[in-house]
Formats: sequence, C-alpha cells, structure tokens
Amino acid sequence: MITAYRRVTMDEARILLDVVLKMNKDALGVTLPINTDGPKKEQVEQTNDLKKVLQDLDIFESDKDSTHRQEVMDKLYLLVNQWIKSINLKKNMPSNVAETIKGTIYSFGSYRLGVHSKDSDIDALCIAPRHVERSEFFTSFIELLQKQPEIKDLRAIQEAYVPIVKLEFEGIEVTMKATLIDLLFARLALPHIPRQINIADVNLLRNLDTKCILSLNGARLTEEILHLVPNKDSFRLTLHSIRLWAKRQGVYSNVLGFLGGVSWAILVARICQLYPNATASTLVHKFFLVFSLWKWPVPVSLKKQVENTLNLQVWDPRVNVGDKFHLMPIITPAYPQKNSAYNVTLSTRTILETTFKKGHAVSTNILKGNSKWPELFEAENFFLKYKHYILLSAISKKKEHHIQWCGLVESKIRKLIQKLEEIPAIEFLHVNPKIHKPLIKQQNLLQSIWCLGMKLKLSNNISLDFTVNFQTFSDFLANEALKTGLYKEGMAIKAEFVLRKQLPKYIASDFGKMKKEIKKCSSIGGLTCGIPTRTTPTLTPRTLKNIEESFMELSSIPPASLEHQHQAGFAPPVVSFASLPKQEDNHWADDCLHSSDKSMF
Repeated sequence: MITAYRRVTMDEARILLDVVLKMNKDALGVTLPINTDGPKKEQVEQTNDLKKVLQDLDIFESDKDSTHRQEVMDKLYLLVNQWIKSINLKKNMPSNVAETIKGTIYSFGSYRLGVHSKDSDIDALCIAPRHVERSEFFTSFIELLQKQPEIKDLRAIQEAYVPIVKLEFEGIEVTMKATLIDLLFARLALPHIPRQINIADVNLLRNLDTKCILSLNGARLTEEILHLVPNKDSFRLTLHSIRLWAKRQGVYSNVLGFLGGVSWAILVARICQLYPNATASTLVHKFFLVFSLWKWPVPVSLKKQVENTLNLQVWDPRVNVGDKFHLMPIITPAYPQKNSAYNVTLSTRTILETTFKKGHAVSTNILKGNSKWPELFEAENFFLKYKHYILLSAISKKKEHHIQWCGLVESKIRKLIQKLEEIPAIEFLHVNPKIHKPLIKQQNLLQSIWCLGMKLKLSNNISLDFTVNFQTFSDFLANEALKTGLYKEGMAIKAEFVLRKQLPKYIASDFGKMKKEIKKCSSIGGLTCGIPTRTTPTLTPRTLKNIEESFMELSSIPPASLEHQHQAGFAPPVVSFASLPKQEDNHWADDCLHSSDKSMF
C-alpha cells in the first residue's frame, strides 16, 4: 500500500490552530479533557442503577425537607435584615434609608453544591455592609437570635480561627427534625449588600480584614467549583456517591488528616473536567482510576492560579517553604488559593492511596457486570483491619465541657500520629473517624474514644517506646487547653494499647457476629506487642510552667504476647495523663482551621 504525504497549507494550519485554541478555550481545567465521548446506552443504565441504590440508601432528602430548609434560610434572611435595620437606626440613619440598607445570607458547602444529605447541616454566611461591626454580630445579633422560640442550642465561638455561630432551627412542623446551621460573618466595603451578590468577584476582598476574607472563602470556592464543572447534574450524583463511599470507608475527615468536603468536591470536579460528557457511573470509575494512579505530591487544581493582585498569601511552593512539604496538595480554585488537604500525613496518604485502589477494583467489577453498586458502599470493618490498636480517650465531667474538650483533642490527633510515625517499628497508623463510648462507664465522667489501628513493620526484634511521643502530645494538649481558656476541672486524656481480640472488652459497640471474626483473626500467627504497666515519676510538662503535674503509665518493651503478660500478673496496659489544675472560665477558642474549617466547609 502506498501512503501519500503532502504539505499542510498555511490556511489549513490556521484552521487547525483555531480548532485547538477553541478546544482549549472551551475546556474547563488546567489541561484538555481526556475523553469527550458521550455516554453509551449501558453507561446510562449503570448510572440509573447507581442512582437507584443511593435512593434505597436514603441519601437524598425529600421535597418536604428541601422546602423546610429554604424556609429556614428565608427566616434567617429576615432576621439578619431586622438586625441590620436596628443598627442603621442606632447610627442615626433616616428611617426611609435604614429600611433600604440591607445585608444578605449566603449558603455554601454541601448545601450550596446540592450534595447534602437529609441530616446535613447548612453552612451559611451573613454578609453585612461596611458600617456593621463584627462585635455587633456577636452581641446584638446573638441577642436577637436568643429571642426566637424556634432557635435552640445557640453557641457563639468568637475566638475561633474562623469565628462561627452554631444553632439549631426547629422544624416548622412537629415531625420535622431541627436544622443545624453553622453561621459565619463578613462585612464588605460596600454601603449596601444586594440579596443576590456576585460572591466570586475578587474585588470584594479589597480592604477586608483577615477574618472576613476567611469567612468569605468557603462561599467563594463553592461558587468556583460549580462554575468549573461541565455538567452539574453528573457532578452532583458522582459527588454524592464518592462522599458516601468515603464515609463508609472511614476516610472522610479533614480534621483527622484524611480529606474533608472541600477536597472530595475538588477531586470529583477534576474528573468531571477530564470526562466532560460522561455519566456518573463512568465518572465514579474514572475517579478511582485516576487517583489510584496519581503521583502525589503533584497538585490537583481546577484552574490556573490567578495573579496575586491583592498580595494575599496563596499556595505556592516556589515562594512558601512550608508548601513544599505538603503531601497531598488539593488546591482550592478561589483566590486566595489554599491547599485544602494540608492536614494529610504520611499515614493517612498511604491509607487513601490503598483505598483508592480498592475502589478502582470494585468499580471495575461493577462496570463489567461481575458485581453490583451496593458492594462499593459496604462499610469498612475497621476492627478486622489491624491486630494492634491504641484507644485514645477524652474524659471530662460535664456535657457542655465535653463537647469542647473532644473538639480540641480530635483536632490534634493528627499531631499524635505524626509523632508516632517517627517510631521506626510503626509502618503507619489509621484513626477511625467514628467516636465510640466505653463499655464500662465511669461514674460522673464522660468518655469518648478514638480507635487508632496500628500497622507494624515485619521484624523479629521490635521495641516500642511511646513515652516521649505521648508526653509530647500531652504537653501540647495541655498548652492548647490552658492557652485558649478551654480547660475545666476533671478534663483528662487516656491512651490504652490493646490487641484486636480485646476490643469488645473496652468499646461499647455492636460487635455481634464480629466477635467470632475478631477471635479467628487474632489467632492467626504474627507479630504481637503490648505495654506492661509501669508508673513513671511525675513529669513537669515542658511547654507550660503552670501545669502542675502530668504523668503517664507506659513502657518500652520487646515483642511479647499481651496475654502472657496478663498471666504474669501485669495490669491492663494503660497510658494516662493526669488532670490539669483548675483554671478560670474563658471563652473556648475553637480550633476551627483544623476541626471544622468553615472557610473551606
């Protein structure tokens, strides 16, 4: 066969160049799409099957619940403008002018994206004109909310990194559940705020303080994500699926070093950009394919970074030294760009990579017809994954204090994991986001338990010494509790090392038939280790002179059977930290950037 070659004319070259430029202009994302083919019949059917499974799992809220949420938002809008009008009058505005100068309420996060479940809270932002002070939001507006009979459990956390008001809005009807709302505040350098403001306008950030910029960030990046996906319906169904899968796999938690709502939304949006005409079933499979092969720390971005016109700090490893050490950069699309996955540790990245590969294998079988969608959403059995566990407990005396104490401890667990990762014998640690209660409750004490699975490196000579690591963690928590005024008498933390087969003796959980599986798995040969009790002398924490005492019961040991240790007369292995001295009550500074970062939902 003879193949003919000829020169491309200049006119033809211009046409080809125009086509390429047009493709690049129309494409969303930092690269051209991988595949722009439309869906085939079987892919549409697989997507319908996926949607049916999510409906059966009761993921979507009813029309009645959706209407109620909108009614709540409308009522909140009226309250905001009732409050702003009162401020206008106090500042001697004529009554006719005071009536027209308004603010607005702007939803963001999963609710704005349209991927919230029926039990999800609403992330909302109160936007006020320039003459309204933040201090007024946390005083006179709070007083107005307190007068509303339908608003319950109102908490203002003014000293948080991103100041926030948490509240419950009771249902319009008795049968309706209360709607949880996390409300932020920002004032703009504008005399009046229209109800439908263009939140994406970067000029809105001019002349704002840091807290207002942080508060606006969540709403701005939500709008950018929606703007950067080619098909919003496919994006929403795919994100619904991935969010459910991540929660069932125990990897949905920004605070614990996994990925939060922002990161999952960005990852799904990137897949939608790469396969703009694909249906949700294909997008779910491509999600696992792409991110099981992704070469971290190559960043995931939805758009090229815009010029830093306002001189705000943005994610840029060329400029910011700390950004070079981020393990899993997932870059928010709105200016100023940040890494939404900065909490990821070596351990959590390892777990995420493994989980992506597992998701790819399962979704491949589903599309081949060898399995069904429910298999993808089967909950991970965390208590069968590892042979060794650390049970970390937060303990306090009163419910209202316990919520705050647990928030602080949870926000710092990743710090503990980073310290334990320094132990050569530990390959990685996996913290389960689910919080458990103890099997045996202590009288007049509240206790919440986090379970950390521990994968050890295979070796015949392993020595574990948690002393320095737990002492450092204890000092760090003590410092934070006292510095923020959170500490109350009776607060403590406790850590216990247990084997898998001992878990039912410690945790109040419905193990059921799993007890047999735990016993069977525990009988398999392999490495074991434990911590025989040894009380060390009282230690003075290195970080604060005014913490009077902190002690731990722990030891370094060679590998041995914990069961044998008990037979030899050792007490149950416990690592405990003494309570801190009583301090005066102060407002709790919620570690919002780490525990519930509403600037990035």
